[in-house]
Amino acid sequence: MTRKILVTSALPYANGAIHLGHLVEYIQTDIWVRFQKMQAKDKVDSCWYVCADDTHGTPIMLRAEKDGMTPEALIERVHGEHSRDFAGFHVAFDNFYTTHSDETRTCANEIYGRLQKAGLIERRTIEQYYDPVKQMFLPDRFIKGECPKCGAKDQYGDNCESCGAAYTPNDLKNPYSAVSGATPELRNSDHYFFKLSSDSCQSFLRRWTREPGHLQSEASNKMQEWLGSEGENKLTDWDISRDAPYFGFEIPDAPGKYFYVWLDAPIGYMGSFKNLCSKKGLDFDEYFKPDSKTELYHFIGKDILYFHALFWPAELEHAGFRTPSGLFVHGFLTVDGAKMSKSRGTFITAESYLNTGLNPEWLRYYYAAKLNSTMEDIDLNLEDFAARVNSDLVGKYVNIASRCAGFISKKFDGVLADTNAEWLKPLREAAESIAQAFEEREFSRALREVMALADIANVVVNERKPWELAKQEGREAELHAACSEAIEAFRLLTLYLKPVLPKVAEAVEAFLNVTPLTWNDAATPLAAGHKIGTYSHLMTRIDSKQIAALVDANKVSLAPVLEAAPQKHAEKQEKAAEVAVAAAEASPHINIDDFMKVDLRIAKIVDAGHVEGAEKLIRLSLDIGEEKPRQVFAGIKSAYDPAQLIGRMTVMVANLAPRKMKFGMSEGMVMAASDPDGKTPGIFLLTPDVGAEPGMRVK
Repeated sequence: MTRKILVTSALPYANGAIHLGHLVEYIQTDIWVRFQKMQAKDKVDSCWYVCADDTHGTPIMLRAEKDGMTPEALIERVHGEHSRDFAGFHVAFDNFYTTHSDETRTCANEIYGRLQKAGLIERRTIEQYYDPVKQMFLPDRFIKGECPKCGAKDQYGDNCESCGAAYTPNDLKNPYSAVSGATPELRNSDHYFFKLSSDSCQSFLRRWTREPGHLQSEASNKMQEWLGSEGENKLTDWDISRDAPYFGFEIPDAPGKYFYVWLDAPIGYMGSFKNLCSKKGLDFDEYFKPDSKTELYHFIGKDILYFHALFWPAELEHAGFRTPSGLFVHGFLTVDGAKMSKSRGTFITAESYLNTGLNPEWLRYYYAAKLNSTMEDIDLNLEDFAARVNSDLVGKYVNIASRCAGFISKKFDGVLADTNAEWLKPLREAAESIAQAFEEREFSRALREVMALADIANVVVNERKPWELAKQEGREAELHAACSEAIEAFRLLTLYLKPVLPKVAEAVEAFLNVTPLTWNDAATPLAAGHKIGTYSHLMTRIDSKQIAALVDANKVSLAPVLEAAPQKHAEKQEKAAEVAVAAAEASPHINIDDFMKVDLRIAKIVDAGHVEGAEKLIRLSLDIGEEKPRQVFAGIKSAYDPAQLIGRMTVMVANLAPRKMKFGMSEGMVMAASDPDGKTPGIFLLTPDVGAEPGMRVK
């Protein structure tokens, strides 16, 4: 029986840009899918790859409000940005859709109804914090206050970033809403729960998580830890509802109640595939019915393992759908050995990588060279990135064609000699072991084997020295054979690299004048007399200047959204301030390099308002030519009426690290003058000359 495969990647949230950490998953998935699509029809009949933007939830609603648009307009804009970035890295979805769709709504309602009938939905009254200003119940991460354990201020409602303590929002001291700054109120609300702790769910999950193929061994072991021992119940029921206002799907027969985003997000896999089925004439039930013989795989990060390995399979099973054939779980990305950092320029967006002019296939290869079938983290070392790409792809792979193809064109009119040489036999026979490595997602092993074959080819080319043969009369046949065989080796290497380097492979297929390469083509050499085209350069080396430009681009573009460092104890903060003051007094002058570190920008005040509970602050919304305005709290209330500030131009420090304040995050600082001696009372905002536009840098 031939395989029919459906593959998904975790859904990117429609509230931010795609970055290089995200791309680990999508590139890994794309490579595996491309490999499957290269198989013969008698092995793999079809392999579909679907995904969608995850579009619902409070953050989407608030982001849209802040940007002055509807949630629908926001998710449409972000969808375009995500589609652009994925296409830029050659991630070839068969369907990239949205969870905000009729198909997803239909599937969500159907699953909910079936779970209700199965007795697995329960309504409970819960006590939850409510924002009286925004008139909305607050998720845990939208409530801040003082840590109940260490007293650190401005901590989230679920855990402390200073001491690591976990707690509930009700445990916070002096809580406040991160949305409005108001003091939240505890109110009762009816919520709907999926009974994950039920006996039926537990027994199913104990069986499913242990069955071979569903999970990697380390993931399965983690599941047993979360499930607990036989007879032990560690699972908690899953809250699947949220109160209005909420951007999402309203629960049937429950006005004002909405499916929590974590319910309809994975259903978005089904919605996207249902949409593809309508386009391609596919049978949805063939893939999702309980006894389906098709294969269903989810590529996900280990941060969402709990959800995808427990809640999602249990939900599908008890709603009468098939469960995944397997979850392929990967680790995180670090950059230069550390977590991605915006301040160091290593929190790198997909867009900035492409805009800098870096070849996306360089990154595809580098990731593939590090990826395996485990949950291990991988590191993007920028120096190693350049060295490996330059050595492997340019020095070993492309070098074979660049040194030999020209002689075929110039000396033999593009016509090849016989390419069935004995030294090429190991390159041909490697097809099976390389295929097995790709199938098992052992990409690093596959590429090690490919580069070992490239080494063999380069040794042969170096020994035969076609560039010297070309100078010697009477050795034309040797030259013809040497170059033709090298081109055949290059074809085989291209075939094995095609899932990783699709665009290079496409260019090579055109150069070789062959149909798109499939895995079976490894067994059939190019025939004597086959005519190839003129060789064009396929890939350049990475220049260190390109890496530097990438880092610089992200330092500038992402400085506005820097996350503040975890709150330290007051004593440490005070000490740090004392040190800073002492240093300033010791050296009253700065040099030009110090000054150039300060990014001063022209800003337009697009909105201004009072801050409830603050005596001196005005909340400013500042346009500095970016995608969205910055929020800045300025201590200028004594001098200005907020209504009079709207539309005014001023100057702000754009690369000041955001500060967590009681009333929210302040993303910069406006510039103003005042007399410290009080002889000239007042505060005076700086105003640029006529003609200055938002975003212009002050130099």
